Amino acid sequence: MKKSPQPLRGRGALSNPDNRFNHYQSEAIDDGWGSLDEERPAPKTELIKDTAKSIISYNQSPDVPFDRSINPYRGCEHGCVYCYARPSHAYLGYSPGLDFETKLIYKANAAELLRTELAKKSYQCQPIALGINTDAYQPIEAKLGITREILSVLAQHQHPVSIVTKSAMIERDLDLLAPLAEKNLLHVAVSITSLDRELSRHLEPRAAAPQRRLKTIETLAEAGIPVSVFVAPLIPILTDNELEKILSAARQAGAQDAMYILLRLPFEISDLFEQWLQQHAPLKAERVMNRIRDSRGGKTYDANFAHRMTGTGVFAQLIKQRFKLAYAKQGFKAMPDLDRSQFVVPGTQQCLF
Repeated sequence: MKKSPQPLRGRGALSNPDNRFNHYQSEAIDDGWGSLDEERPAPKTELIKDTAKSIISYNQSPDVPFDRSINPYRGCEHGCVYCYARPSHAYLGYSPGLDFETKLIYKANAAELLRTELAKKSYQCQPIALGINTDAYQPIEAKLGITREILSVLAQHQHPVSIVTKSAMIERDLDLLAPLAEKNLLHVAVSITSLDRELSRHLEPRAAAPQRRLKTIETLAEAGIPVSVFVAPLIPILTDNELEKILSAARQAGAQDAMYILLRLPFEISDLFEQWLQQHAPLKAERVMNRIRDSRGGKTYDANFAHRMTGTGVFAQLIKQRFKLAYAKQGFKAMPDLDRSQFVVPGTQQCLF
């Protein structure tokens, strides 16, 4: 493995690899003057307006519990080095590395597009997953408020929605979320990767601290909102020993359900994550990567729908068993299906009686 670049404060990726679709690739080399050890200027966050023509994305993936989603943002300021969405930035002409954390594309007309799409005669109501590719409550949401606008449209038309986040900012929207939950139109999942604050700071530099996420679970639960904990990603050697502790802490905070996903390293994420390991966990790096390969058929990633979320092999089966036992011990229960019958098509009048 080549020498890793020095980390940048508040950023997860250590480098900015070329877009895989480029006709050329560049490489930083040591010129003998120690240039690779010099302190690098921190890249500034750049907001880029997206001229989106549609807002609901549909999928036919058999291993996810939804067929449609909305992502208000592309790229994510949380900077989680392991984020499976990083490679999608290459489709926009950017790097999945530091560009993913700093070149943030926002869909300014998301609420308007959503109302238009919900009003189509062909639209059939099914729960919408909000913020699945990148977090809908990443820091720029505080300034732009696009997620809140989307929720306002969904609430107005009583459309079921599920949210996954690792941000405490979701508490801002309790006035919208609580009424949705009361009508069985909302599920929220809070993701927790590790309870180790120092490790989390390096893995997810601009996300909420683990203990703050537990507090968010508690706040949501107290407001009557069905909330689950998402142990994701579960990283072999590095965080898998915390599985039972995370489930226990989340249950005590008020989580009703729980899920997990084994670390996924598609495309550029594999090299980015290995760089990160060499910098922040060098003594564990080889064991982590070996265990990942053991769980992915000898590769760092296997895209097969049947097991891309949970992996294969002895280690993956052990994790599956541990999760099953801890789930039962903590008394978690599956969330009830969201209600689709209350949906009001935009432009129609809701019956009052």
